[in-house]
Amino acid sequence: MQNDSIITSRYFDPDYLFFKGVFYAKKIFAFVTSEQGISSGKTILFFIGMFALIVICYSAVRLLEIRRKEHAHLHHEIEEYAHNKAEYEKHLREEIGGSKNERWSKTLNYIFSQESSDWKLAIIEADAILENLMEDMGFLGETLGDRLKSANQQNFPQLTKAWEAHTIRNKIAHEGLAFELSHFEAKRIIALYEEIFHAYGFI
Repeated sequence: MQNDSIITSRYFDPDYLFFKGVFYAKKIFAFVTSEQGISSGKTILFFIGMFALIVICYSAVRLLEIRRKEHAHLHHEIEEYAHNKAEYEKHLREEIGGSKNERWSKTLNYIFSQESSDWKLAIIEADAILENLMEDMGFLGETLGDRLKSANQQNFPQLTKAWEAHTIRNKIAHEGLAFELSHFEAKRIIALYEEIFHAYGFI
């Protein structure tokens, strides 16, 4: 009996459900189109618009804060780079008069020149000093490239830096004026040679 009452319930009657749906739909439509409904809709839209405006304002403020922080960080990085560069150049200038290797002092004079051709000459001169160093250390070979090939990380820990610097020297020698070399890059290569020479007390 209980099962029959559930099955025959009006809530399972499609016609009843349809008419109820139409009835409530009409009531909702009537409310929405009434003055009260329109007023309520405007109120809801007003609050939605206010919320959207607050979100936009907040996003704009946060974006400005992020941009300001990025600008401050970039300014700090530029200042730090300029300071480190100035310190490095000061260090190199101090070595010009204090290096025990006259060829190295001449090399540093070339690197501080305003002529790009002198920057290349500085690298060529530093490479020649490296060749003398490896010859004094007993590495065999007719050229510096041959001596570098005969070395390894165990007997010459500065090998990677030496190859990088020597590769630039070869580009200068083979390409000549066609090889473009910035002052910054020239100083970086000279710094590699400097680290090698310092490691073995050659300058």
